[in-house]
Formats: sequence, C-alpha cells, structure tokens
Amino acid sequence: MSAATTVGGVAVLRPSVRARRLDPDQIGRHVDRLYRAAWAMCGNPHDAEDLVQEACAQVLSRPRWLRHDDELGYLLRALRNTYVSRLRRAGRRPSEVPLEDQGESAARGGALEPEVALEVNELFAAIADLPEPSRDVIVAVDVVGLSYRDAAKALKIKEATVTTRLHRARRRLTDALSAEDPAPRTASSK
Repeated sequence: MSAATTVGGVAVLRPSVRARRLDPDQIGRHVDRLYRAAWAMCGNPHDAEDLVQEACAQVLSRPRWLRHDDELGYLLRALRNTYVSRLRRAGRRPSEVPLEDQGESAARGGALEPEVALEVNELFAAIADLPEPSRDVIVAVDVVGLSYRDAAKALKIKEATVTTRLHRARRRLTDALSAEDPAPRTASSK
C-alpha cells in the first residue's frame, strides 16, 4: 500500500507505515537495558529502579502503537520523558535529605568488589552530570549498546549528530573522571 502526497504539485508515492501494537510481554526483554539507561540518567541505582518501574507502568497503562519495529527506541523515549517529568516535579518540591543507611550495604554482602562498585558509581554519576544531549547519546550507545543508526532513530537525530555528540560526551566524561582522580602517588611521597 502506498500513500500519495504532493511535493511542488507533483504526486509522490511513499509506502504507508502500518502501526502495530506494542506487545506488553516483550517489555521484559528490554528491562536490563532500560535499567542501565536509567542509572546513567539518574546517577543512582535505586532511583534508576524506580524510574524504570514508573516508565514501564506508564507504558503498560494503555495500549501503545508503534509505527516501526523499534520497541527499544520507543521504550527509551518513554523512559527519558518519565525522567524529565520527574525532574520537573522535583523542582516544585522541597529537596529531600537522604538518611545514612549502612545496614543496607552490609546486608548486600558486597556482591561486587568495592573498587569496581565505586568506579561504576562514579562513572554513572559523571554521566548523569552531563548536559542532556550528551547524556542521551552516551546512554543510548555506550550504556544501552545501540548502534549509531539505532541511537539516531531513538533520539530522532541524524547519525552524524550521534557521532559528534558521542565524541564530545566521551571527552567530557574523561575530563570529569580524570579531574576527580587524585594525583598518583610516587614512591617518595609514601
């Protein structure tokens, strides 16, 4: 089937895109990627869990229609929109002061090596501090693992823009993380 439109008075045929319903059972396939993306957006694994849960609840609240076979792209946009909505709501509320909870970290039993966990937390916090366009590209390509083409579709930008933003975002991350690292110790300073 084709749809006819006119450009400059000339009829142009373009294929019509049939919409299909988002299968709620397929969302579970993408939860890990959504969680990593949310963690990079929030900079906190607990907030990331809440964000993914809220975004999935909103998507599942009513039938959703996709024009292409891009479930992950749609879910990433829904996640980002939920994150932005949360930021707007948080701006209207008084700020919260977190309580120290040392019992929780001891209860987990240190599943990761402490150094690795610290590095991962620093990395995700640095990603969360990036400006929105840079953060979105880093999340799509480096955290979620999308190709440049898929990231461009999901973010609705050109593939060349993904390349440029990704290069700049990676440079900013490197600069931010290297500025946080203390100067290496020398043998004479011990």
